Amino acid sequence: MDYFKEIALEQDLITKISEQRDKIQHQQKELAESLKYASSIQSALLPDLRYFKKLFPENFVMFKPRDIVSGDFYWYGRKGSRVAVAAADCTGHGVPGAFMSMLGISFLDEIVSKGVPGANSILNRLRENVMKALHQTGEVGEHKDGMDIALCVFDLEKMEMEYSGAFNPLYLIRKGVLHETRGDKMPIGINAVVEKSFTNHCIKLKQGDLIYLFSDGYADQFGGPYNKKFKYNPLKELLVKISKKPLEAQKKDLERSFIKWKADCEQLDDVLLIGLKI
Repeated sequence: MDYFKEIALEQDLITKISEQRDKIQHQQKELAESLKYASSIQSALLPDLRYFKKLFPENFVMFKPRDIVSGDFYWYGRKGSRVAVAAADCTGHGVPGAFMSMLGISFLDEIVSKGVPGANSILNRLRENVMKALHQTGEVGEHKDGMDIALCVFDLEKMEMEYSGAFNPLYLIRKGVLHETRGDKMPIGINAVVEKSFTNHCIKLKQGDLIYLFSDGYADQFGGPYNKKFKYNPLKELLVKISKKPLEAQKKDLERSFIKWKADCEQLDDVLLIGLKI
């Protein structure tokens, strides 16, 4: 009698395990479908790169989300001869980062809807909007979500550029020499120190200048023979090395270098790198 009872209990346990497995598989399928749909929404909000190519015929956007949706985003807006271009890195990645990226894109579209102001004015207004939307007041314990960003405003008639950054720098390569302009050490969002205006850097452009905007995902990726970060100096050296190539060829070289460096390591963060030629 005990033997048959034991068999029945085992069969009951097997049935329950099978039901739990089916339930988990169904939940995973639903989650994957939801993320896929969220990705399509995020993709629809990202600007059309076909139009970006009309503004800058030679350009590339290397965009590699770590997950299905991304906390990094690229953006541009134009009014008249003024064009704003940005590479942003929101707090987190995956779904939380994607929510922040959609907020950022919407706010930037709104800010330039009636004209493209100075680069630092855009970041000041973006910070104000983000803090207001997230109810950030500086109270202890509240979330410090936000974003790092590099943003340029180009005047295509005057051949001038304004750059403003929240942590993220600007790289300009002119005649094979890389010039770095660093961003302010404060984010788009609540900050530990007293908030002040972002710095506006004005740069005269020359035909053939190469501009690079990016998030930290490429430089922070672990890999290589000693499983260390790629880092920024090797990134600078790589950009200078490939700077004489067409922009599409540069993108392929950057992708190959990233894949080779990462090898069997997991991609740790979203990766975004924008390159354009004046």
